[in-house]
Amino acid sequence: MNTLVSKLEHKWIIFTFRQPWIPTTAACKVNLSTLPPDPVIPSKKPFKVDLVGGKRYSWCTCGHSKKQPFCDGAHKTKAQGLSPHRFVPEKDATVWLCGCKYTNNPPYCDGTHKQDFIKSAPLHEPGDS
Repeated sequence: MNTLVSKLEHKWIIFTFRQPWIPTTAACKVNLSTLPPDPVIPSKKPFKVDLVGGKRYSWCTCGHSKKQPFCDGAHKTKAQGLSPHRFVPEKDATVWLCGCKYTNNPPYCDGTHKQDFIKSAPLHEPGDS
């Protein structure tokens, strides 16, 4: 076999002779129990907040916090796998922070709460599990 390969000198043939193609099936396995939970919706409107420049904030991503829109640590027991979004604004500003938790620009509202899947979803009450 080696003499045939050296006479032909084609890389494709060399590859074919040395490593024959064997069909395999590969599937991506995902353990769904390890995926983080979806956030609940504490508000279907954004929160108007005055932020102080240089101060560190923790925006709630799970929706369980009783101090919306900020984190109170409720994710540790009610939404393990989610953690707050921490940010520091550059300067003092009045902003709209997302209340539905489905923004594509966290922590800021991007209007996602106007979509049908948010409008039709149940609103999470702070005492709910």
